[in-house]
Parts: sequence; structure tokens; C-alpha cells
Amino acid sequence: MTDEHEHERMMRANQANWDARTPVHLASRFYGLDGKLDPSRWFAAFEWEDLGELAGLDMLHLQCHLGTETIAFAERGARAVGLDISEASVAAATDIAARAGADVSYVRANVYDAVEALDGRQFDVIYTGKGALCYLPDLERWAAVIARLLCPEGRLYIAEFHPLLNSLGPKPAEGEGEELLLRHDYLGGRDATYTYTDGPAVRGATDSYEWMHGLDDVINALIGADLRIRRLRESDELPWPRWPQMTRTPSGWWRLPQNEPRIPLLYGLLASR
Repeated sequence: MTDEHEHERMMRANQANWDARTPVHLASRFYGLDGKLDPSRWFAAFEWEDLGELAGLDMLHLQCHLGTETIAFAERGARAVGLDISEASVAAATDIAARAGADVSYVRANVYDAVEALDGRQFDVIYTGKGALCYLPDLERWAAVIARLLCPEGRLYIAEFHPLLNSLGPKPAEGEGEELLLRHDYLGGRDATYTYTDGPAVRGATDSYEWMHGLDDVINALIGADLRIRRLRESDELPWPRWPQMTRTPSGWWRLPQNEPRIPLLYGLLASR
């Protein structure tokens, strides 16, 4: 079996896994769906600075899951479209947007099939992240799709978890203390019975596959697709406390305490055609 066929099999497993995750995430407090929706909470101030004015622009959010971030773009006047591989996620996102009164449309498709799924439509701005790229096995193919989806002079913005964050792991291994240690160089297939949110275990499709991508993989894939890198930022803050020792910052996000090394946990990358 070729790598391409094996990747297709793994992504089908991921699709089933995200279908199974969706009801768990809808019932979770993680996304704040049980109160007043606040989609802007997921964005760092530098993201809005880098994205610039969005009013009147055609904007595509790839791998949007429940679409909460997509709603934030619509609130800023963009003609927002969300795309996700999971049918359950797209149905949930459509319902969440309708209840929020947000003018957003959602499309069910694998990122690699986005050009065809969107009928060749092109966008002024494409946004992706956080925790999206690890579910894509081939970044060169992804970047080629991005280039076809962007209008001339269109912009891509990636806000993604830093590879160092993924190397540290979500929590200490059993028997270890709370000290942060390098545990992974990359992630392959793993059981995904539990997700990153609070709530019960996922039932049914628990196989999930991730691919670790370094910053060089992302940047070189974009350069290979003739996109121009305009800005790269690294941040030591996250929108939620991944580890229990993290402290709240004035922005409302979370960082490691002062007695821990200051390390990048998130990066923002702006590129254009």
C-alpha cells in the first residue's frame, strides 16, 4: 500500500474519530457553549493585528471543527466560510452559528479536496489553527491547495501550537512529577479515547492519527507553493491552561509561572501570494 493510500485510510479514521468527538465537545465546558458565546477568547491580540481589517473580505477557516472561531471572523465583517472533515462537526457548527445569529456557511470536506468542494472559489484571507496541522500528513500538498484557494495578493494566517509544546506532552507520565520534560519527537497513531476537553470518553471510533510538523516543514511547504512569508511570531501564552501550574495573564490567556523556563507555546505565521 502506498503512503498516499495509507494516509487516506488514516484520515478516514480521523474523520470518524471527530464525528465521535463532536457530541463530547458539545457537552463540554471547554468551548463555552453553555453560556454567552465568546469566540474572540480563542485569539491572541497579535492575531488580529496581523490579520488586519476583515470587513467585506471573503475568508475561509480550514479545519474549523465547531466553528466558534469562524464566528469571530463574521463578527468582524468578513464573509466567512468554515470547512471541516467531520459531518457531525459541520452540522454542529451550522447550528451554533444560527443560534448566535452569525452569517457563516460551512462545508464538509477534507482539506485536500477543498478546491473542488468550494467550486474553485478563491478567498482574500485563509485562517487555520490551533491544533489543525497535526492532522494533515502532507504539508506540501496542503500548501498547494492553499495557493489555489487564495486570491492574487491573498493572505494566509496560521496560528498553531508550537512543535515544542507538542514535544512536552499534555501531562506528565504516570509516576513522574510535575516537571516539564521532553517526551515526544513526533506523534504517530494513538488511541484517542479521551479528547482535550472535559467530559466523558469518546465512544466508538477511537483511532486517531497525528503527524508532527516542525516550523521548517511549514515554512518550506509554503515557500514551495510560491507563497511569501511576511511575519513569524512566537508566543509563550495559550488560550487555556494546558498544565495545572500555568497562571492567568492580563490578556486572559495562560503562561507557565516565572520559575519555569520561558518557551514558545504558540506561533503565528502570515504569508501571502
